[in-house]
Amino acid sequence: MFKSDLSLPAALVSRTVAALFLAIAMAAVVGMALGFEHIGGYIPCALCLSQRIPYYIGAPLMLLAALISVAGGPSWAVRALLGVGGLLMLYGLGIAIYHSGVEWHWWQGPTSCATSANAVTTDAGSLLGDLSSKKPPSCDEAAFRMLGLSFAGWNVLVSAALALVAFRAAMTKG
Repeated sequence: MFKSDLSLPAALVSRTVAALFLAIAMAAVVGMALGFEHIGGYIPCALCLSQRIPYYIGAPLMLLAALISVAGGPSWAVRALLGVGGLLMLYGLGIAIYHSGVEWHWWQGPTSCATSANAVTTDAGSLLGDLSSKKPPSCDEAAFRMLGLSFAGWNVLVSAALALVAFRAAMTKG
């Protein structure tokens, strides 16, 4: 068939694609969490908020890795950023496993598990009543379950998968 003079090493392409995939996936996960919070009305607990931190840090880092790769920057920098992305997802995996265990009552959660997020009322007349009746969710009660998994449970699976993608891309030769 046709042969291009602009052939790129397969490792470079796969790292670029992996970094872009990770950036989009991480942004999508945190976007969905924010959507469940602000549109769905699910108030996050403190552990829920902690699980978002690796995504907030990881998405821009993976975008930076993709940009460096596309710009022809040093391979070691792209690989290092992908490795950091994998470590962030492992950290998120640990928090998600811990939170899932707290929800299933396998172990005790933090004694001060509350959130700073407040439910927003749309009726100004019930504002004072809402202040006394609304309480932040507890970390040991899953707000929602789908197919038997809570948000934290799904985050275990997603964090593990994204960590694998990041580490595999970081370890590609070339």
